[in-house]
Amino acid sequence: MTTIRLREETDWPQLLDLWVASWLATFPFIDFNARRPWLTQHIAELEKDGAVTLCLTQGPNKEIAGFVVINSTTGWLDQICVGPQYFGQGYGEDLLNIAKKNSPQFISLDVNADNYRAIRFYERNDFVQVGEGANTLSGRPTVMLEWRHK
Repeated sequence: MTTIRLREETDWPQLLDLWVASWLATFPFIDFNARRPWLTQHIAELEKDGAVTLCLTQGPNKEIAGFVVINSTTGWLDQICVGPQYFGQGYGEDLLNIAKKNSPQFISLDVNADNYRAIRFYERNDFVQVGEGANTLSGRPTVMLEWRHK
């Protein structure tokens, strides 16, 4: 049984561990542990500007299996993260559907250009590429994707 709820302050350790594990599964050569303070500050700033962080929990202990950070005013999806032990179980789609409920007309995001798994995921969920950019932390190329309600 899964549930969706707002992030709580006590979630930070589990949320950060999940984020690091997920990114290390995708890009094992980048030190995501060193980026924990950045993520904490970044999400706090996003939430201050109107974004919400929604956690998907599962099981009797309500373990966080994933989370999404979405601003319903701007449609900006900054983070969507699923723990690697939950890859392929539909939690990414669940989180994306929650983001679409929070921003029902439009969502935009950036994704690393070499994160092919993520790009395929978004394309399967009706996102289209609208531009290119660069990651502000690493300088790595990104693609800009958008989803619009049909």
